Parts: sequence; structure tokens; C-alpha cells
Amino acid sequence: MKAVFTVLFGFIISISSSQTLLKPDRVFDGNSIHEGWVVLVKGNKIIEVGSSSSVKIPKGTKEIVLNGKTLMPGLIEGHSHVLLHPYNETVWNDQVLKESPVERSIRATNHVRNSLLAGVTTMRDLGAEGAGYSDVYIKKTIDEGIIIGPRLLVAGPAVVATGAYGPKGFHDGVKVPLGAEEASGNDVIKTVRRQLGNGADFIKIYADYRWKPGAVSQPTFTLDEIKLMVEVAESAGSYVVAHASTPEGMRRAILGGVETIEHGDGGTAEIFKLMKDNGVGFCATIAAGDAITQYNGWEKGKEPEPARITQKRKSFKLALDSGVDIVFGGDVGVFTHGENYRELELMVEYGMDPLKTLQSATSLNARIFHLENLGNVKKGFLADLIAVDGNPTKDIKAMQNVLFVMKDGVIYKNQ
Repeated sequence: MKAVFTVLFGFIISISSSQTLLKPDRVFDGNSIHEGWVVLVKGNKIIEVGSSSSVKIPKGTKEIVLNGKTLMPGLIEGHSHVLLHPYNETVWNDQVLKESPVERSIRATNHVRNSLLAGVTTMRDLGAEGAGYSDVYIKKTIDEGIIIGPRLLVAGPAVVATGAYGPKGFHDGVKVPLGAEEASGNDVIKTVRRQLGNGADFIKIYADYRWKPGAVSQPTFTLDEIKLMVEVAESAGSYVVAHASTPEGMRRAILGGVETIEHGDGGTAEIFKLMKDNGVGFCATIAAGDAITQYNGWEKGKEPEPARITQKRKSFKLALDSGVDIVFGGDVGVFTHGENYRELELMVEYGMDPLKTLQSATSLNARIFHLENLGNVKKGFLADLIAVDGNPTKDIKAMQNVLFVMKDGVIYKNQ
């Protein structure tokens, strides 16, 4: 047996050519709970899963006993911003205008590490927010083993309609960095192609936004512009997702062919039915709104819920009732990286069954994001596995304390 041991960021990482048997109390396989199952890993693959009596254990197999724990697929975070940090530390405008892409990338090395050690082994990043293609290079450094972090799917700069994004509030002679790349009309074709060519895995668009500071959101791109971007992305083997919070912005994005709607605060029963009928996933990002409202002075648990929270509860219930696919993604970066569990807890608080919530964070997100060998504890799948105390299908708060993290067959945490 050959083994290599490396100390990285204070954690011992072991890479071995032999088999490792993981023995938890139970396994959540991405769909359901199985008591008394074990998982056999070789290299970066799961090679056997099942009851301890049914799995043949090769001689020399290393055993890791996870007493009292549930073993499950690594979490797949659906909406993050690795180049942002909480707005109560530094407001968004100042992060875009005063923190250089270099500083933000250095911060991001901590952000992705914290998310991985919190059990997030795959993360979809929804835009560099003014830091260009820094997310592409964060992904590259993870893939090359320079830093540790989740598998990243990145959007690059994201695309916004000309004039519709910020920072705003400056006179027309002042040129400021924008949080996304502007495009309009047929220019959207060139913009999408450029972003994909520069390393974006998918395209994020803003289907609505505030045209003026403090104004309510309004639609941005026309339906034809959205269809153009979707056509160009799909012809390159990619896809489009949309920031959208107004019914009309959501409607255009759905009919335009996007794969997921992000936020959707103003979604109606009719809009969610349209999403369901068109196979569009819904990423509610409940935790971001919850955090921002508290940053703005709401004392949660002591004061009545503000209108924004009440509306979010209403729209999320409508989404649940419609049967639309609910994508796990909290907009982490707005709040602290590594506290991704906040979204899971709020999804349950807002009415989602804990089992469905965990499916959303594993097998469902894998399907929605076209990840064919992730999101399930299944023979032949990649060995992205985490463990928590207790049974999170009974108490979702168990996800606050991830005690074991394996990504691609490498153990990054074992407490």
C-alpha cells in the first residue's frame, strides 16, 4: 500500500491507493435513509454500497467508524458568491469599488476552504460581482491543488442589460467598475460567447433589476434578447440561469429558456406553474434576504417579520405547492461562507420537508446542474461524502456541524 500525507491549512489529508470502508450508523444516499449501510471507497470512486453483510471487504481495507453519524453525499451549493463577504462587514458597493480583484481573490481562498470544511463539495458560483473572471481562476487553483475548496461551476462576470446594474449614483462623467458585464440587442451574442470562451461554465443574466437607486425592480432584457443568449449558450454546450424577482422578469426568463430562476421573491402561483411546466428550477435564496433584513435592523425573534420576509414565505409556499424543483442555494457571500446550512434550516422553517431539503442539496441539484456522477451515494459515483451527528432528516440543524468531509476520495476533515 502506498500512502501520501500532506499538511494543508492545518488539516491532515491522506491519499491512498487502498480501499477505505466507511461505517456510519446510517447512510442518506441522496434519496432516502438506510440504517446499517457501509460505503467502500477506492481511489476517488465509491465501489460498493449496502448493508455490512452484503459488502465484501478486501483484505487490507482501512476502516473509519462513524458512530452515531449519518453519511451522505457532499452538499451541492446552488447559489454562491465566493468573491463577496457579508454586507454587514463591507457593503456591496464598497466591495466592488474599493476592494481590488486581488484582495477579493485572497479572501476567496478562505471562503472556498470554509465551505468545503462545512460539507459543501460542489458549488455553483453565480457571478464575480465586479471581479472579472477571478472566479474562473479560483476554480483553476482548486483544480490544480494549490488551494482547497469545492468543485466550482462558475458564471464569470454575469450579463446585465445596458444601464441596469450598479454601482449607481455617480454623475455621467464618472466611470465606475460594474458588478456585471453590460450588453443589449444583438451584442448579447458576442457577450455570451466571450464569457464562455474566457472560462465561464454557464451564463448568468439579470432578467430584472433596479434601474435607479432605491427604485423597485423592473424587467431588463426583452424576451428576444433572452432567447438569443440561451440559444448561443446551448449551442456551445452550456446553459443560462436568471436573477429574477418580478413576475414579468421571471416570465420572460422562463419562456426564454433559462434553466433556473434565482430569488423569485415576487413569484405568483401562475408563474411557478409556468416554471413547473417548462422544467425550470427555483433557487429561492431565502438566507440572503433573511440576513440582509437583519443587517438593516430587524431583530429576528423579537420583532414582527418585515414585509420582505412575509412575502418570501408566501412565494416559497407557492413554489412548494406548485411542485417546481426547489434548488438548494442560499446566496452565501451575502452571509458568512461556511454557514451554508442557514438555507437548509430556512427551507424547513418555510415549510419544506427535511428529507426533501436534503434531496435538494444533493441528488436534485446534481440533476439540475448536469452532474452525472455526483449527488448520490452510489456505486461508480465520485467519492464526495460527508458525515454529521444524528439524523438530519429528523433534525435539519444537524447540518450545522459537519464532522467528516471527503472530496474526490481525499479526506479533508475527520473529527
